[in-house]
Amino acid sequence: MNVVPCLAWVKRGVAEKSPHKVELDKKDLERVIEATRDDLDELEDEDEAADDELQAVGGQEKIKHEEDTSQKPKKKKNAKKRKHEELKEDEEEDIVSKYGLDDYDDENDEDVLISGVGGLSFYASNDDDPYVTVPKDVDSDEEDFEIKPMDNLVLACRAHKDHSFLEVYVYNEMLGNLFVHHDYLLSSFPLAVEWLSFSPSDASTGNHAAVATMEPVIEIWNLDVVDCLEPAAVLGSKKSKKKKKRPGAAQSHTDSVLDLSWNSVVGNVLASASADNTIALWDLADQKVVTSIRQHTDKVQAVHWHPLEAQTLLSGGFDQTARVYDCRNPEENHKTWTVQGEAEKVLWNDQSPVNFFVTTDQGIIYYMDIRHDSKPVFTLSAHSQAVTGICLSSATKGLLVTTSSDKMMKVWDIESGKPSMVLERNLKMNELYCVSSCPDAPFVFAFGGEKELKVWDIRESAAVRRRFHSRMSADLQAECKGDDKDLPDALEEDVTTPDMAADNEEEELMKEMGETTGVKGKKKKKKKKKPKKGILEY
Repeated sequence: MNVVPCLAWVKRGVAEKSPHKVELDKKDLERVIEATRDDLDELEDEDEAADDELQAVGGQEKIKHEEDTSQKPKKKKNAKKRKHEELKEDEEEDIVSKYGLDDYDDENDEDVLISGVGGLSFYASNDDDPYVTVPKDVDSDEEDFEIKPMDNLVLACRAHKDHSFLEVYVYNEMLGNLFVHHDYLLSSFPLAVEWLSFSPSDASTGNHAAVATMEPVIEIWNLDVVDCLEPAAVLGSKKSKKKKKRPGAAQSHTDSVLDLSWNSVVGNVLASASADNTIALWDLADQKVVTSIRQHTDKVQAVHWHPLEAQTLLSGGFDQTARVYDCRNPEENHKTWTVQGEAEKVLWNDQSPVNFFVTTDQGIIYYMDIRHDSKPVFTLSAHSQAVTGICLSSATKGLLVTTSSDKMMKVWDIESGKPSMVLERNLKMNELYCVSSCPDAPFVFAFGGEKELKVWDIRESAAVRRRFHSRMSADLQAECKGDDKDLPDALEEDVTTPDMAADNEEEELMKEMGETTGVKGKKKKKKKKKPKKGILEY
């Protein structure tokens, strides 16, 4: 398994020029190891309890047989810990005697250092190592590590085999570069990631990422610090999964966190949707839940804060409803819309703040108006399977991009109120899980799917350039000048322009594709395929 289930962008100029590197501290390492050991002990206790339950279901004969063959009593956590320490001491004594480590310090070699994990390197820096004589390549190493003012960061959560990571990519639009700068090891399979311009540690402006996983907790990572062993903060507790809900009380989640939304108007507020049928509103400064919303009757799949109104929150759930709350009193002040199928994603239209989108697992997109709680403005059968991602351009009005489990990415024009498809494209990533728009480049989008992450400037499509040319800024129009007929052959078959049916445009497109247009008996030779441009993969 190698998938990118969620991603997010970071604006230019937010990240520090030279991120800090964590220096390994022995005490911190011991604390992390001890905490991990405690978690493993708890998991072992849970496994033993599950085994006992299975034995009870299996019948009294099986239980009696197992009691006869194994009369060992259950070991308590502290007993396990003592036994683990005793075994560790015995192993250490065996290693010392086997390799003669008691006499090792008698050697007169002051340069040799042995200090646990630190022993993997004899010297703290290559500058101190007399055997390293090759000068370091300043241009490649230090320059790549430095984040430039024109760099965007792309936050991509990746699940690879049994491990999950938060990968921080550097993307430079001018140079066309995309590479992994650093990453963080996550505790569980990631389900959502959200960028925060807020530091929970000191309630100041920061550069952090909140990650929701299969566990009932939210990990918050400081993106300006690399080589971290643990997140800067953790919201909630894994132990809360065992607790029963207290009716009406604000409390952390008891099941997987499925989606996140940061309130950009009030920076210390984060909303989370969960499989426990609730929405939690977190105060990041205090790192605790202040409000629990329980209007949904099934899993809450998606949440999104209003771009302008700090108190207005949108949600969608498995109960086939979308809801809008006034979070000053969400239990009393809310509206509900019914949709066909389970809600997959919800999105406010920041270009028209009274409208929002809801996508479903039936491939349908609903466009709603909060002033009317009856019929939608329009209903669009966008894909043949679940619409897993929906995103508006960060600056180009009416430009909507969707992704789906049917492996297709589509570009729509919704400016007139009647959506029309501009481009359909198979990105060769199998199922697509997410899409996000670059905040500083209105035609650059990042896509996550089964195989990889891709970043694409969709202006490489002639159909997109023609449709949105009049809505581009002067600078973007200048960049597209002279590129009217450079659409690569690999993309041409995927281009559909249903609302651009003029004969002259159809003839022009047919000519570009190298097919006959009114000439009998002969076909024009197809143009030689050009290399793909504009798509960056990782």
